[in-house]
Amino acid sequence: MVLLVLKFFCTTTAVTFNITNRCSYTVWPAAVLLDGNELLEGGGGGMRLDPGKTWTLNMADDTSSGHIWARTGCSFDSKGNGSCQTGDCGGLLACKTSGELPLTIADFALNQHGSNTFFEISLRDGFNVPMEFLPMPVKGQGLGCSKGPRCVADITSQCPSKLKAPGGCRSPCRVFNDESMHCCLGPRCEPTKYSTFFVRMCPQALSFSNHAPKETDFSCPTGVNYQVVFCPPINLASSPAPSPPNSTAIGPSSTGPPSKKVDTVVSIAIVGSVVSFILTAAFILFVVHRRLTRRCHEMEEEEAEFGKLQGTPMRFTFQQLDVATEQFKDKLGEGGFGSVYKGRLGEERIAVKRLDQAGQGKSEFLAEVQTIGSIHHINLVRLFGFCAEKSHRLLVYEYMPKGSLDKWIYCQHNNTAPPLQWRVRCRIITNIAKGLSYLHEDCMKRIAHLDVKPQNILIDHDFNAKISDFGLCKLIDRDMSQVVTRMRGTPGYLAPEWLTSHITEKADVYSFGVVVMEIVSGRKNLDTSRSEESIHLITLLEEKVKNGHLVDLIDKNSNDMQAHEQDVIQMMKLAMWCLQIDCKRRPKMSEVVKVLEGTMDAESKIDLNFVVTNQANFGVAANVTSSAAPLASHLSGPR
Repeated sequence: MVLLVLKFFCTTTAVTFNITNRCSYTVWPAAVLLDGNELLEGGGGGMRLDPGKTWTLNMADDTSSGHIWARTGCSFDSKGNGSCQTGDCGGLLACKTSGELPLTIADFALNQHGSNTFFEISLRDGFNVPMEFLPMPVKGQGLGCSKGPRCVADITSQCPSKLKAPGGCRSPCRVFNDESMHCCLGPRCEPTKYSTFFVRMCPQALSFSNHAPKETDFSCPTGVNYQVVFCPPINLASSPAPSPPNSTAIGPSSTGPPSKKVDTVVSIAIVGSVVSFILTAAFILFVVHRRLTRRCHEMEEEEAEFGKLQGTPMRFTFQQLDVATEQFKDKLGEGGFGSVYKGRLGEERIAVKRLDQAGQGKSEFLAEVQTIGSIHHINLVRLFGFCAEKSHRLLVYEYMPKGSLDKWIYCQHNNTAPPLQWRVRCRIITNIAKGLSYLHEDCMKRIAHLDVKPQNILIDHDFNAKISDFGLCKLIDRDMSQVVTRMRGTPGYLAPEWLTSHITEKADVYSFGVVVMEIVSGRKNLDTSRSEESIHLITLLEEKVKNGHLVDLIDKNSNDMQAHEQDVIQMMKLAMWCLQIDCKRRPKMSEVVKVLEGTMDAESKIDLNFVVTNQANFGVAANVTSSAAPLASHLSGPR
């Protein structure tokens, strides 16, 4: 970590900059001092500033000028060298220049013309974070200066597509190669409409469209301190204005005794406050009692509802499971709604999933009990029983000693498991396919799992795979072509048709294709630790297959995978068949099983586009292909 070092000149006064991060994410602010156009020796950056933290920066008040800005999206390589999406100073975390684009800059020039400091927020180089740059009031003294500029709008979220850049919104003058100080703004100039966008969003900030100093420059006397806030609140709490000299105040007169009218007003106010408090307390008690009563009735109805379930597995008491898990001592993992604990019933080892709150996940709980409790397949995790007693909701599964698949296929620094051999990966893929084929085609009703992902695939001691977590599943009647439902599942594994909410079991086929690609490549579909162009595996697959470089995607951590190069590429082609955007062009899972067993060939004429990118037609497409970390489903978690 390189801390900012600023050069001091011999002086008796200093100016303080309090730099605060109000963003929901960490920023890495930098500051450089300029003497004319030359960078002063020792300028730099690299200060980590977590949300809510403040960095106090002191400098001599006769410094000529300088810049302060935030960097975002910073990451570090294996040697500890850091770089950031914005203001990355040529790839270095420590700055020796005034930063790369785009970035929101706080400009200042101290002790100019012997008496004043001039300061501004500049958007001439683009925008990355909202900012305010205000003088700090001194108690008991007036500032004698203008208040200061604020740019509180999040321009990045509304940035025009032509100006979009990683971590920010670029200046229109830079985009259209007009490097002049005054950007081309005539009626025939293309940057015009984009430049006015910056002015409309942040009218107090300096941009090429409003370069007039009187509108964007602010000044204060020498010696005033300043605050720079990243992501400031939109509405500042203003201090109460002082009363006018001739205003009338309620209270003792300066020339006579207290007024009786004042006493009456105070008495009425006190009585009114007491009555109001009593009424409010009574209302709150009434609401709480009503909710508790309603919840008791709901729990009684739920218990009766569970008692009417047909063909459900064994029902346990909470006391039985409390003893079986030794008071829930050994936690195996946790998911969206609950935690999973290791236990034992007689000679049988079990995994017990305990929901944290009774009111959450009732429909998911019922779905899992009814669905997995009434079906049996070697590649589906077996449900021994459940508990629905008062506020307790628990599910009892067979114990899978090697945990979930994600622990075995992602090659990360915190994963010490050796890379799986090619034959083991093939077996796991075949097991998953057979489990899904049973759900889709061999049950009385088609069952769409709707949350197929490595975290929901469990591994036994012989590396056989079983599908688990049926909390989001949907039953589909055999005579129905599709089911309309709310979006559910995990970003990164969702089929494109989720954007229209017309869902069939083919959504599982797409998710299966994603999982296959993760297994053969040894990485997550969405991995924000990678470079911008490699974050999304399926988008990268589109590029590699079109360029004939599929071999680049084979897990490089396994020599055995490299030795089976041609077989792995054939497996990728099977995955691509499953990843067709048009769900009708995807295979049935029974066809996938036949391909894996060698009794059928995969379709060769496939569309090589696997990700929906037209956001005009699919308003939430960004949720499917975003670089955000995958969210756990309601009942997901290692067993």
